[in-house]
Amino acid sequence: MPDTLSPRKILGVLVPYFNTVVQPELDDLRPAGVSNQTARFSLDAAVVQNLGEAAEKLTACGPEALLVGLSTEAFPNGLALLAQGAKDLRERTCLPVFTASHATHAALRHLGVTRVGVVTPFDAGANEHVRAAFESEGFEVASIQGLACPSPDRIPHAKLEDVRRAFAEADSAAAEALVQVGTGLPVVHLVDELEGTFGKPVVACNAATYWQALRETGIADPIRGFGRLLAAG
Repeated sequence: MPDTLSPRKILGVLVPYFNTVVQPELDDLRPAGVSNQTARFSLDAAVVQNLGEAAEKLTACGPEALLVGLSTEAFPNGLALLAQGAKDLRERTCLPVFTASHATHAALRHLGVTRVGVVTPFDAGANEHVRAAFESEGFEVASIQGLACPSPDRIPHAKLEDVRRAFAEADSAAAEALVQVGTGLPVVHLVDELEGTFGKPVVACNAATYWQALRETGIADPIRGFGRLLAAG
C-alpha cells in the first residue's frame, strides 16, 4: 500500500543478516515514488522458516511484492529449494515473490541470451554447482570465474578491482553476455562501465531482481546508469 513518501509503490526486501550489499544497491535503483523496506533473516538450516517469519513482519509495511536477496546456484539443488521457499512465501503472505536466482535467468531470457560468462564470489567447488544450475535452465556456460571469498560475510568486502578482473577473465568471444551470481558481491554500480568495456550485456543479480519486481508490478520507468536491462522501459 503506497504512503506519503512512497506514493507509487512499497517493495519489501528480504536479505541475509550478513549481506550489506543488497540494501544499498537496490536503494540506488529506486524510481521516484518507490521505497524499499528491508527485513533480515538468518541463513541457516531453517532458512525457509526464517524467511517466512521475516516476511510476515515486513507485511506490516504494506509492500506490494517481496524481493528475496538470495541466489542459491552455489548449492546442490539450490534453485529448487529457493523456488519452494518463494512458493511458501507467496502462500503465507499472498504477495508476489521475486528471487535473485530466478530473476537473473528471466533477465537473460529477456535479453535473448543463451551463452554466458559467469562471475561469482565462490571457489571452484561451488562454481561447479553454479555451472550445473545455469545448464539446468538451458544456458551454456562459456566460462566461469570466482573470487573465492573465504566466507559469506566477506563477500561484500571484495575489492572492485578484483571484481573487474573477474569479469575480464570470464569474458570470451563465445559469451553473449556476462552475468553475476551472489547477491553480496558489489556489481550493480559497475554494470554500465563493464558493458562499455566488453560491448555486451552484463546482468547483475540484484539489478535483475529489481528489474523483474518493478516490471511485473507495473512500473516501467527507464533507470539509467546501471546497464541496458534497467535502461529499457
